[in-house]
Parts: sequence; C-alpha cells; structure tokens
Amino acid sequence: MASTEIETALHSARALILADLTARDVADAAVVSLVEDAVTHRRWWAEQWPEGTEYVLGLVAQDVQDALLEQYGRWPLCAACAAEEDDPHALSVEPELGPDPHWVCGKRGVVVAPVGELA
Repeated sequence: MASTEIETALHSARALILADLTARDVADAAVVSLVEDAVTHRRWWAEQWPEGTEYVLGLVAQDVQDALLEQYGRWPLCAACAAEEDDPHALSVEPELGPDPHWVCGKRGVVVAPVGELA
C-alpha cells in the first residue's frame, strides 16, 4: 500500500474523530492533542502493517476513547441510556478490528452511529 493511502486513511480518521468530539462538545485543545497523538501512533502501526489501513479509523477511535478515559472520563456517553438511567455508560467501537467501525450501545446491543457521525 502506498504511503499516500496510509496518509489519506489517517487524515480521514482524524477528521471523523474530530467530528464526533465536536458533536459531543469535547473538542478542546487538550483533546485535539490526544487525537494527534493517536494518529501519530497509528501512522507507525499502518506503516508496519499496510494491509490494516482499513482498520485505522476504528483503532484511532478506540485510542482516543482510551486516552479520554484516563484523563477526562468515559466518552462518548450513550445519550439514549443516559436520558433514562442514572448510570451513564460509554459507547464502544465495533468491530474492534475491522472496517466500517460503528459506535454501539453495549447495554442495548444497538448501533448508534458510524464513527464520525455522532449526533
């Protein structure tokens, strides 16, 4: 796979994750730095395994989610369940390693949105 295809996948992942962060009002400078760190890490990963470039979006989403958990708390929260319950939980990325990742509510087992299209 050409370097340009890897860069295209990384730039797309950055834009889609930033769209989700913006949709949930958490895209401040510190959080954007976490996204940049995740993209840098996955650049190395994709260069080592170019066949896995189609998995970059889901992996960057998971990396950002993990970094946010360590520094800020769970993200993105399931809006549907949060409106009904006192125990908010984060959405998860599925498939964990696969193309076309989605945000999924694990409690209800439903797809909430493709990564990059949170409301």
